[in-house]
Amino acid sequence: MADDLCIAITGTPGTGKTSICDYLQKKGFTIYSVKKLAEENECLGEIDSNDDSAPVDIHELADKWQCEDAGIVFIDGHLSHLLDVEAIVVLRCSPATIDERLKSREYTKEKIAANVEWEMISGVWSEMLEFEIESPCLELDSNSKAPKQLAEEILDWIEEGCQSLSVEDNASRAIDWLSTTT
Repeated sequence: MADDLCIAITGTPGTGKTSICDYLQKKGFTIYSVKKLAEENECLGEIDSNDDSAPVDIHELADKWQCEDAGIVFIDGHLSHLLDVEAIVVLRCSPATIDERLKSREYTKEKIAANVEWEMISGVWSEMLEFEIESPCLELDSNSKAPKQLAEEILDWIEEGCQSLSVEDNASRAIDWLSTTT
């Protein structure tokens, strides 16, 4: 396994990022959340009454924060792929499952719809292409696998040297929910 790596665990809300990171933390890995990093670096805005969340100024956070920890560190958050990391894990989940999970969190209908749409259009991949992010990437479908199983797949990928195609090639092969939904 690599000595020092900072790895983003990203994906639409409801894909299982925090559940996987909780498992990795229990295995002894250091975990940071984008929200906590934003708070600590004064990059978190006021809570928006429309969606009951505080916006993260991810570009300012990327300028202010750099991972200086030794070992393998994971960053949990749907914007984590926009930070300075050595590798990225993109979690995907069917829009129907995201809808169910976000309803159980009591998200508003508008916020659920926005996140379901984001997943349907592969929003994370679109951002990585837009910002020309070239870190090694691993896409995992979190629909039918437990967080422990997904975390072990991530650790295996790291052990194998984070082998990856280019972001463009990965994005072109990404899960396409639009073609699988009727």
